[in-house]
Amino acid sequence: MPRADLIVNLVRAGSQGDQQLFRSTVEAMAAEERAKRHNVLADRLVENLRSTTAPARSSEIARGHDGGHGGLLYEVEPQRSFDSILLESAIKQPLAELVEEQQRRELLRSYGLEPRHRILLSGPPGNGKTSTAEAIARELMVPLFVVRYEAVVGSFLGETSGRLKRLFDFVRTHQCVLFFDEFDTLGKERGDTNETGEIKRVVSSLLLQIDSLPSHVVVVTATNHAELLDRAVWRRFQLRLNLPSPSLAQKCAWFERFERKLGTRLGITAKTLASRLNASSFSELEQFCEDVHRRYILGLPNSNLRKIITDRLEQWKSRIATES
Repeated sequence: MPRADLIVNLVRAGSQGDQQLFRSTVEAMAAEERAKRHNVLADRLVENLRSTTAPARSSEIARGHDGGHGGLLYEVEPQRSFDSILLESAIKQPLAELVEEQQRRELLRSYGLEPRHRILLSGPPGNGKTSTAEAIARELMVPLFVVRYEAVVGSFLGETSGRLKRLFDFVRTHQCVLFFDEFDTLGKERGDTNETGEIKRVVSSLLLQIDSLPSHVVVVTATNHAELLDRAVWRRFQLRLNLPSPSLAQKCAWFERFERKLGTRLGITAKTLASRLNASSFSELEQFCEDVHRRYILGLPNSNLRKIITDRLEQWKSRIATES
């Protein structure tokens, strides 16, 4: 049965002729029914809600990791947990609070409050923005939908705004995490004289759609170039977090965790390894450890971890020299 407040809102919308309240209430009811796996009922609610523009069809939501063909979104199976990500307490605490608000939203609503649901993550690439979106979805036990820009951004006037509307119409009826990676692709500064009027209209449309999303849709956006974002974008997000490159302490913690995972000594202290490996992101730390792990497994039963790590360090020095 739908929540009591939704039934009350539905009656109020009908008696007052409030189309906006009616639509948002039915969308919330559909999202709740879909979360209970009552998909037939949810689909019927959405079908009866359709007016001039239909929401994105299920066929436009590509399932799996490959993204499919022609879908506006693709669904990712969340693999990461908060425990698997090394986040500073100043970042982890507000994220944990947001998750708690979502999990206890009925209590908040009984006091006339809604949980926070809009997050902007910025920082250098490879430092956990995508992993954080996955962890939120996993913690909330909801689908993670990732926006496919190649399907959303059209070459003709008005196409992109129309596709964005279909995308947002779809997610409104789902309890989910909606993830925009490289958000600066869509949220560019409208004052940029190099951008066309179409881009400016797309940004305006995007911001309006984000504003109107119900709180059961958690929007996570990520950017490596925060300076490119439109100034109006920032105030749309209740959480604005910067995920920096790993500190020496975080690198040490990473290698200590790696040692526990292997179940054997590395032959070199975590602090020494963290100092010698010139890794600028958590992604590079992960790649290095996977590299070591592969060589360790292939060398069993005579693997020498210290020698493997020393060899890998030399290879990574050459790699960094080549990249620079």
